[in-house]
Amino acid sequence: MSCCLLEFCRLQELKTVRDYLFHGQTEPVEKNQTAQNELSWDTDDWETAWESGINKEQEATSATLVEESTELSARWLQDCVVSLSPCSDLLVVAHEQKAVFLSAKWRTDDGGREEMTLAVSWSGVLSTEEGERVSSTICIPLASQKRSSTGRPDWTCVVVGFTSGYVRFYTENGVLLLAQLLHEDQVLRLKCRTYEIPRHPGVTEQHEELSILYPAALVTIDGFSLFQSLRACRNQVARAAAAGSDAIQPPPLAYKKWGLQDMDSNVDHCSVGVMTLNVFDQMKNASILGGFNASIKGSPPAMSQYVTVGSGPYAGFYYAVEGSTQPLLSHVALAVASKLTSALFSAASGWLGWNKNKNKNDDETVQKHKPKVEPATPLGIRFGLPDSRRHGESICLSPCNTLAGVTDDFGRVTLLDLNRGIAIRMWKGYRDAQLGWLHVPEEQVSRESSLSTSLPRRHALFLVIYAPRRGILEVWAMQYGPRVGAFTVGKHCRLLYAGYRLLGVNSVTSQGWKIHTHQVCLLDPVTEALRTVNVPFHLALSDKKSEGAKDMHLLKKLTTILKSGEMEPDILESETKSLLLDIKHSSVQKQALESLLSNKNIPVSCLTNITRALLSTLQQQAGEEVDPVLMQLCSSQLKLLQLYTDIQRMNSSADTEQHDEPLDSLGGIESDLARVTPTLERYAKFNSRPSVCFVQDAPDAPLTAQAFLSQIECTDDGHLKLIQCSEAEWKQLGSFIFWACLCGKSSIHQICDKLQRAGISPQQLLSLLLNVWLQREKDVLQTPTECLRNLHALLVLLSNMEGSIEESWDPQSVSPWWQQCRNMLAQTHNSAAALLAAFVAHRAAKASITSRADSKLQSEWEAVSLELEQWVVCVRQLEDVLVLQTLLLVPPIVASAGGPALLCSIKTLLEGGSGGITDNVSKWVFRHNLAPEQLNEILQKPEDEDVKESQENADGTAGLLVALCKRFPHSLSPNLLFAHCCWEYVVQWNKDPEEGVHLCRAMEHLKLVSSPHIQLGICTMMWSTFLVKRFSAAAFLIEKVGKSPKDRLCRRDVGMGDKALTSFLGCCVQLLQVLMEVTGLLVKNQCPLSFVNYFADSAVAEVPPPELSVEEVWCGAEGPASIAELAMEQKGVHYPLVQHHCLLASLLHAALTFSLKVKPLSLFDSKGKNAFFRDLTTIQLMPSGDMDPALVLSRQEFLLRVLAAWVQSIDDASVADASAGPRTPPSSGPRAEWWPSLCLELGGLLQVSPDNLRRHLVCQLYNQGLDSQAEEVMLEVEDKDVLGSQLLMITGQRLSYSLLRSQNQTQPAMELLARLPPTLCTWLKAMDPSELRCPLVPLHQTSRLVGCVIEMLPENHGQYSLALHLLEAVDVLTAED
Repeated sequence: MSCCLLEFCRLQELKTVRDYLFHGQTEPVEKNQTAQNELSWDTDDWETAWESGINKEQEATSATLVEESTELSARWLQDCVVSLSPCSDLLVVAHEQKAVFLSAKWRTDDGGREEMTLAVSWSGVLSTEEGERVSSTICIPLASQKRSSTGRPDWTCVVVGFTSGYVRFYTENGVLLLAQLLHEDQVLRLKCRTYEIPRHPGVTEQHEELSILYPAALVTIDGFSLFQSLRACRNQVARAAAAGSDAIQPPPLAYKKWGLQDMDSNVDHCSVGVMTLNVFDQMKNASILGGFNASIKGSPPAMSQYVTVGSGPYAGFYYAVEGSTQPLLSHVALAVASKLTSALFSAASGWLGWNKNKNKNDDETVQKHKPKVEPATPLGIRFGLPDSRRHGESICLSPCNTLAGVTDDFGRVTLLDLNRGIAIRMWKGYRDAQLGWLHVPEEQVSRESSLSTSLPRRHALFLVIYAPRRGILEVWAMQYGPRVGAFTVGKHCRLLYAGYRLLGVNSVTSQGWKIHTHQVCLLDPVTEALRTVNVPFHLALSDKKSEGAKDMHLLKKLTTILKSGEMEPDILESETKSLLLDIKHSSVQKQALESLLSNKNIPVSCLTNITRALLSTLQQQAGEEVDPVLMQLCSSQLKLLQLYTDIQRMNSSADTEQHDEPLDSLGGIESDLARVTPTLERYAKFNSRPSVCFVQDAPDAPLTAQAFLSQIECTDDGHLKLIQCSEAEWKQLGSFIFWACLCGKSSIHQICDKLQRAGISPQQLLSLLLNVWLQREKDVLQTPTECLRNLHALLVLLSNMEGSIEESWDPQSVSPWWQQCRNMLAQTHNSAAALLAAFVAHRAAKASITSRADSKLQSEWEAVSLELEQWVVCVRQLEDVLVLQTLLLVPPIVASAGGPALLCSIKTLLEGGSGGITDNVSKWVFRHNLAPEQLNEILQKPEDEDVKESQENADGTAGLLVALCKRFPHSLSPNLLFAHCCWEYVVQWNKDPEEGVHLCRAMEHLKLVSSPHIQLGICTMMWSTFLVKRFSAAAFLIEKVGKSPKDRLCRRDVGMGDKALTSFLGCCVQLLQVLMEVTGLLVKNQCPLSFVNYFADSAVAEVPPPELSVEEVWCGAEGPASIAELAMEQKGVHYPLVQHHCLLASLLHAALTFSLKVKPLSLFDSKGKNAFFRDLTTIQLMPSGDMDPALVLSRQEFLLRVLAAWVQSIDDASVADASAGPRTPPSSGPRAEWWPSLCLELGGLLQVSPDNLRRHLVCQLYNQGLDSQAEEVMLEVEDKDVLGSQLLMITGQRLSYSLLRSQNQTQPAMELLARLPPTLCTWLKAMDPSELRCPLVPLHQTSRLVGCVIEMLPENHGQYSLALHLLEAVDVLTAED
């Protein structure tokens, strides 16, 4: 593990940044390039002399020019002022008056990975004074004050210093917060110091501050005051922007200003912080400064230390004594600030406005009102490092504030000890060097675990030097350490070192924070990448203590060898063994061993030899030096490797045991197999669908040693414990251990003996054995006889192991060993394998109990045990589950929406409650879309037809269903099955209301339920759970639009289309009718809606409620109540309220079926409206008495329109079907025959005269030309006189059409018209035949109609004579035809 450069960010649009900053300017690099071209030689003579090598020279020259152009284009960054936020989320690049801000963004690369980039977020001109330029920048992230903060900055402030002396503060978006003129000279350098948690109790806690260096002055701003001022300014800017104003009131800012004396020039500085001298240094300084008689204070004073570099001297050390009593200057004391020459503090002396576009008058005003600059407090130099020829260029303070790196114009890098004020180390050959520091904490794994709790965490310090002339980045260990890392980088990079973290952090707010910052970053303009330096702690250790570093190096070398995987096994074993044994630290040695054991490229033999060698080495060492954890790991892994090798060898050997014993030795299992063989064959047929899996997850895939080791661990007492990971890994481990035994390819006794000696628990082995048996069901069913015999042998051997069956077990109680077996068989979905395993385990348990009984000398009596009874129940349950699962696996003929086949087990059926079995079958019925009539026919078939039916069906579906009903006579009784099917269909309809056929099927199943109690409960639950909400929405929608709503409105309000809505309302009518019928049946009441042909006779005596029960072996079901049980618990309904809702549903259904305009709720009074959509079990105030005549008239008008629409629809259908021959009239839709009866019965409920409806129906039928149907209805009309007058009009219209409007008028017809009485002729001419929908009717039908009219009208009727004249006219026309 060594140093590395890690790229963590990319820069976008860096070329755009360069073009913007240098737009309209000629870069210095371009000038240099031009000068070099002018001074270059004229090589024309050389090129003509060396013609043979011209191509090579041109290629070399072009390549050199490309490299030079690339380098020259990258030098622009060296002329810019660059600063990076310590959080690496903001980069500022400035040149002259311009600046560009780049903010962090996340994007997805081509590989789908998230990466951070820096993109341009703001660019503009920062200078506001004439001739001023940007001289220094710094990005300060401000900590969040929220309690939920985890250490990320709230926002970042950009501080910019200018050559005019101004210091301005900006947001990340370039918004100016405040500006201040602190000194009338160029700002040389801005630096910041933030809070750091002291690593030792004696270290002085440093305060936050911002320091600004001028050529002859140093200004420091208190960090807390700056933090509060920046937050206040940002809040004011936000409020001003919201109010549309630019004026803000910046708060006061406190600062100190020192005049640096006794130094010729200052270039850079660092603020070391507050320090306290020890007693000896205090006495030494007092003696030097005050002489022999100098007085010494009792306590050393606290001083702020500042170090500057430049010339005369080369480095200067300044000390400002803290704790003086000079007053603090603020905006109140600005008037007298110039008089206080000894003041240490000053306040903000001037603020700039926000208007950038100023004219000359504004400039003159600013010059006149230029803020007054406070004088600096003189601060003399304490001492320095004199070197008249050396000029310092930069200084970089270490994070621990004790060391500093200084660069100079001689190409040297000097390391200063700030406590002693001396240079302790110097590097040469680093011209224009850039410095940075790395503060690295010690890794937790590098020290022994016993010492890590008592010793504090150590830290290492490294100096990073970037030499741009050489294009190299070096890392040096402090203080006298070697170079620990070197990287070849570009020659035009910038080393960015902040030296601070978040502003506004203290010892309280930093608790629990995880501040993620990069200490040193390298910006490469060529690759546009931002990289950080990563140095491990152990590189700081000296050679004598570098065992950790050596171990880490050996571990890294070992990892490299393991990743290559190209070495021969012998060489690989020797190399890895030597590396492992050379490692000294036990923790690293353990890590290396774990890496070896988890590598899949190393053979098992190599792993065994390496582990044995390490264990031998550890045993030879002294007892105190050996890590017991490592030795335990070696011994346990060696034991596991040996077990793996033995099992692998036994599985591949040809020596197998011969089992010649027949199946009869298993105690009658052959008869059980013969009984279930047909079902097993069907199950195997339906369950033989191909499946896809990965090669490594296949059960036959070889198990690697690494997978074997990962699933078995060694306990403290030396036994082995299996670890159940994923299902595929558990299945693979079981196949590796037991499958060869089950197939007869390995010795069962040897495997069991090896596993017992290894110390694996018999319970875990039983679980593993049954798991592989159940998971490999398809393989087991191919050769069931041999597999059963081997499974029996394995179960017997496992049950005889120590710890399997307790010696104190009483056969009259349940054995935990066999109960574990039953629990696994009850939970699996592999029914066939579970049943076969139950047959074998039943025999094995019986043999075990018999042997125990024989050992207790119980003579010839057969042992009766509760354990055997449990096995009998388990076998019966598994047989039931097998038949049910076989039925569920039958694929549907047509793909349906029911999804894949359901999987069941004993556990799922018991947890499903008493209705779990019925629920599974109902889902199967829905998946196969089995018609209710067909299902009813299958259930009603006698037993002797089962075999014939199973032979007729290709898949034997009917036979399977009948066989299943025999096994579950109570759970699958017709009433329960139809009830569950009804509920399943309505649930599926609720998922997709567009599928109206599902709701229709639910109603058909509901009608087949013979128990009125269950039928009543199902109706009530369906209505309240699924229907009433949509029904009310449909009623309100139709009431709102006043007609059949469009499809869009139906989907919006009701959740289904207009066609599905019509079907839904029809089903609602049927449901309410069934509810009324069953209610009338239970209370011995006659149901008024008797026109539906499926209603039973209501005059039946009260039916007792059915008794719900389950099969004996399934009595332990615990779970939700079945649908039938819930139906039995429902309350009775209020019959008038149901009738009221049925009336509304019928009106809605009629309106949508015939597309009639109506407001259905307006046909009821206020009592009727209030009673709608209430709970059907409650008693509501219903309408009573005579209705308003206007309301009755509206109801009658609607019913008359329904009858007219029905007559028109059946006539259209008769015309369309005339060519197709006679057809059976439909049972639903607009052409259904029961519509007239429905209207008549609705009229009786709505107080509409039925005779009016019948007369209207007769007239409509005659109008349509359906005379025969009209004559049938006419027999029931009571008021013959009115009907006769109405029919007389229809007769006149028909005769008028024949005599006057017909296109083929004959001469006899004209003569007849002339012979008619004038009164009759005038009456016929007044008739309008266009009102007839079928005017052209045979004359004999008209003659019959006239005869009926004459019979209806009395002789004294005013129109009787007119009817006689009509009869004569019709007879004459008939005779002429």
